[in-house]
Amino acid sequence: MNIKNIIFDFGGVVMDWDPRYFFKNHFNDDDKMEYFLKNIVTDEWNGEQDRGRTLAEGTELQVANHPEWEKEIRSYYDNWTTMLKSDIPHNVEVLRKLEHSKYELFGLTNWSAETFPYALENYDFFKIFKEKIVVSGTEKLIKPDPTIWNLLLERYQIKAEESIFIDDNPKNIEVAKSLGFICIHIKEDTNLEKELRDLGVQF
Repeated sequence: MNIKNIIFDFGGVVMDWDPRYFFKNHFNDDDKMEYFLKNIVTDEWNGEQDRGRTLAEGTELQVANHPEWEKEIRSYYDNWTTMLKSDIPHNVEVLRKLEHSKYELFGLTNWSAETFPYALENYDFFKIFKEKIVVSGTEKLIKPDPTIWNLLLERYQIKAEESIFIDDNPKNIEVAKSLGFICIHIKEDTNLEKELRDLGVQF
């Protein structure tokens, strides 16, 4: 295997983001919180902001659809930074070990163009990527649409079969594999450094 590139997803890989970090205290009622997250501010709704819809437009649309939840819907993006709890230290440590390796490092993330700058400003490890980051909200494309991987390949003139792709979403892993990427599916107990070493990555 001739590995030249390592591509990181961010949420669930190097960043610990979960709306429950805010709404758990807001509701103080787990059943009500889970209903709200499953039925009102759904993953699909949030995904449209990650695809490029503005936070304001997404918020107003959902308030119109669910006026009885207006306060909670408006609090979603107003408290977004609370939902971004921290980095994921053991995986960030692996990223830092790769900084001066022979591999090119890239980011490929589903993230709103409006909120991603906060992460860039507050977590220094993003500088390791030297701006070689594809953000769904900026490109108006979102994983698992294969087009966003193809954009990454074309923009940086790299090949899928020479690239490891790391993500926590099984659907994204499935699509990346179909495009020829070598994949690591991040789960709760994944030892990322071991997985990379097993693929022949040299630190």
